[in-house]
Amino acid sequence: MTRHPLDVWVVDDDQSVRWVLEKALKQADMEPRSFERAEHLLAAIDNNPPDVLITDVRMPGMSGITLLERLRKTCPDLPIIVITAHSDLENAVAAYKGGAFEYLPKPFDIDEAIELVRKAARLNGAAAEAEASPSAMASMIGQAPAMQEVFRSIGRLSGSSMTVLITGESGTGKELVARALHDHSPRSRKPFVALNTSAIASELLESELFGHEKGAFTGADARRIGRFEQADGGTLFLDEIGDMSPALQTRLLRVLAEGEFYRVGGQTPIRVNVRVIAATNQDLARAVKESRFREDLYHRLNVIRINTPPLRQRREDIPALLQHYLAEAGEELGSAPKTVDSEALDALTAFDWPGNVRQLVNAARRLTVTAPGSVITTQDIPTELGGSESSSQGAREWTRMLASWADRQQQKTGTPLLDAALPEFEKTLIELALARTNGHRQEAAKLLGWGRNTLTRKMKALHLD
Repeated sequence: MTRHPLDVWVVDDDQSVRWVLEKALKQADMEPRSFERAEHLLAAIDNNPPDVLITDVRMPGMSGITLLERLRKTCPDLPIIVITAHSDLENAVAAYKGGAFEYLPKPFDIDEAIELVRKAARLNGAAAEAEASPSAMASMIGQAPAMQEVFRSIGRLSGSSMTVLITGESGTGKELVARALHDHSPRSRKPFVALNTSAIASELLESELFGHEKGAFTGADARRIGRFEQADGGTLFLDEIGDMSPALQTRLLRVLAEGEFYRVGGQTPIRVNVRVIAATNQDLARAVKESRFREDLYHRLNVIRINTPPLRQRREDIPALLQHYLAEAGEELGSAPKTVDSEALDALTAFDWPGNVRQLVNAARRLTVTAPGSVITTQDIPTELGGSESSSQGAREWTRMLASWADRQQQKTGTPLLDAALPEFEKTLIELALARTNGHRQEAAKLLGWGRNTLTRKMKALHLD
């Protein structure tokens, strides 16, 4: 039996994208058809939809998200792959909530796109379905592939209340991810309650989580409602879950398994409906092997895992993050946001940021206060952020000495300053370059940024031959 080649339609206002996809789809033995606008596709689709649709998000006229909403009603089984140059969390979540099969940020790998088309056709449009609900967007920025995967995960889970384990180094934004998961879930209108379990003494954490009855212990003068009850119907975010004591791990497991608990000192079971999102910067699998963390609790929490990448693995996001947090710092201080010159931006991008985004936020605030001008330069960057205070101090000392020499020179002679300074300046640098390259003129010229002939001519003029 001869198989029907896949009909794949492409909607994108960029002619070059349409051309590339058409060529690749034909080479993959598929039947492509492209459209410049979403309206043209809707007019053509009628009762004969393609096997797979690829659409851009931002186009003149009808957007890709609106197109998704229209097709979700008329062609609910059509698998749709969304591609966009505006690869942020808002677009990712909107795409998945609109019924997209997959979300692919530009620039994309063409082989990956073709494989996605095949996968979409095989699964016959298995897509996330969830009602879109108004919610505040979390402040998440990221074009790096690792962050795009985080956005995809949030989008895929937008219609779910599954337990999620968020892993990643300290300061990578695990709570931001948890808030985004809540904001785009069916529980978004209910409370989001966050608790850093490592910030509370172990003997107080049980009461913090589950509450206590009046008189349960010394100082318990009134009934207290715990975090689980506060989050009923919503989401409870437990940060640094790996630091929880074994006894509390057992109680938490019971709540997750049975949906009920007792307040400290209480006799009546309390039932709650809470989605738990846990986070840790530890290797919980290793903690299980070392008997520091309950294996059954680990599997109960690790239903879906999202890893937040460290900043050094998403350096391409640093300029946008800096701009965002410098603007926030300027707003806090009631001043115009500062900008960063290219050399300083290169230095900050190259820095490893052991404290990750949290450290970058604090750096933006610090530089906003300490940088004297409206533009942050390398001289403003402290050593702990990858700057070199000693070199910048040396540069300032050199310019001060030059200014002092120029002042004396002007008083002593009538020779124009540049006529006196340039020969000495060039002579000093030529001698340094020759010393560094052991007299090799070709290498010395390269070090100076000249051609060999220029160096030879300068040496002759300065009597350095």
